[in-house]
Amino acid sequence: MSSADQVAGPPPRTMRSGLVERARTDRSLLLNTGFALAFVVLVAVASATSESFLTESNLTNLLRQMVTTGLLALGMLIVILTGGIDLSVGSIVGFAGIMAAGLVADVPVPVAMALAVAAGAGFGVINGVLVARFRLAPFVVTLAALTTIRGFTYVYSETPITPVEANFLWLGTETLGPIPVAAMIMLAAFAIAWVFLRRTPAGRAIVAIGGNEEAVRLAGISVQRHVLLAYAISGFCAGLAGVILASRVGIAQPSVGVAFELNAIAACVIGGASLAGGRGSVIGTLGGVLLLGLIDNLLTLYDVQSYWQQVLKGLIIALVVLARRQEEVR
Repeated sequence: MSSADQVAGPPPRTMRSGLVERARTDRSLLLNTGFALAFVVLVAVASATSESFLTESNLTNLLRQMVTTGLLALGMLIVILTGGIDLSVGSIVGFAGIMAAGLVADVPVPVAMALAVAAGAGFGVINGVLVARFRLAPFVVTLAALTTIRGFTYVYSETPITPVEANFLWLGTETLGPIPVAAMIMLAAFAIAWVFLRRTPAGRAIVAIGGNEEAVRLAGISVQRHVLLAYAISGFCAGLAGVILASRVGIAQPSVGVAFELNAIAACVIGGASLAGGRGSVIGTLGGVLLLGLIDNLLTLYDVQSYWQQVLKGLIIALVVLARRQEEVR
């Protein structure tokens, strides 16, 4: 029998791995293109059916509303890349807002805000120590932190606090031209995170930990230090989000931030992040934030009742997450 007549054997393992990875990349590109087209269609439909959508006031309000979810999703992405999760960010939002609003009566506004953001980062550090140093499950640690920090928030203030300093409201309500200052801060944070993850050793190590923690450890890189850094960044982003939210609405309440972590996780997954770690992008997460913000805005413009908004939004998120899941398992 000639060599041409022989049955070819299976391709080498490295070749199969390369083919699988290429197919996964192609599916990811196709899915991302589909999400982009869906976003464009939603904008086109909204523009054609609602006279209020393209008004400057609505677009400015849309940008303001996306800031909280955007900052939380950015911090959540950093943690998810390590293979972890942070369920405490919503509670940190509430605590930071209450703390900043309460301190402005006694200290200058910038100091009050800085202390509140630092408190958020401090909670993140505690989460990071428990996860990285004591090897506790991130879900359990941050779930416990969710209830503990919420309890601290109610202990700190059982009633809403209305800041008396006009300067406190500037951060959340002022605009530079048509762009809200808060939105500029969020976009700057995304730009910094993009550089951090792609251009710095610490950022690349965080991504690598989610892909193969043991390989990172064998390479001589401190896994504990980088996991702790990831949770500290998440806490910092949540603290900043809480301060900006309190500044925007003009009042801080202990109940603010409940279930905010779910939107943050959804934005990351919509943007292509894998909850198993090691995969996700800053640009994709920003796209997820934009899509969620647009859905919220459209449901409000169409006067959909708040309960039905939750149902429809939940179904949309479930479908998108299912599509991303199929992308991973095929």
